Amino acid sequence: MKKLLIAIAFMASAAVAMAQGTVTFQNRDTTQTPPIDAPVFDVDGTTALSGAAYLAQLYYAPVGSSTFVSSGDAVIFRTGTRAGYVDNTVDLTRTLAGITAGGNAQIQVRAWLASGGATYEAALGKVPSGISSTITVATGGAGSPPGLPTALLGLQSFHLNPVPEPTTIALGLLGAGALFLRRRK
Repeated sequence: MKKLLIAIAFMASAAVAMAQGTVTFQNRDTTQTPPIDAPVFDVDGTTALSGAAYLAQLYYAPVGSSTFVSSGDAVIFRTGTRAGYVDNTVDLTRTLAGITAGGNAQIQVRAWLASGGATYEAALGKVPSGISSTITVATGGAGSPPGLPTALLGLQSFHLNPVPEPTTIALGLLGAGALFLRRRK
């Protein structure tokens, strides 16, 4: 019996050691104090992102790191009066691998035009995209039984940025190079 209790204790401590932090990927949650109300807007800064034409994804990093990784799949935006908010009809609980339950994590929300690709990295530079300001949250999942995922308190609205256009200097240099080549011939 003593060996069984020791084995159970070791298994429980291993489970706690392997526990990962969790957050809820929502940019609107009025049950929180203060409420989270952070819609995402298009390039104009006033039109809320709506429907499957836009995607959003949660990214995280350990505190002090600048290397953010995605957590979970990208989600679409709601439509109508809920435009600008991620679709909460799907499970929005995100597990943050490498962040201990109850530990702190830096969080960003990234959004982009879906025609640019299924990931933010694929869309970057091709279509309008944007990144929220970075917030630090204490993750959920700690305790026994594990606590609820943490809400993204402190998340603020942001808007997509237009695709960068070539600069005038770069176009001028290209034109000068073409004239130089033309002159040599």
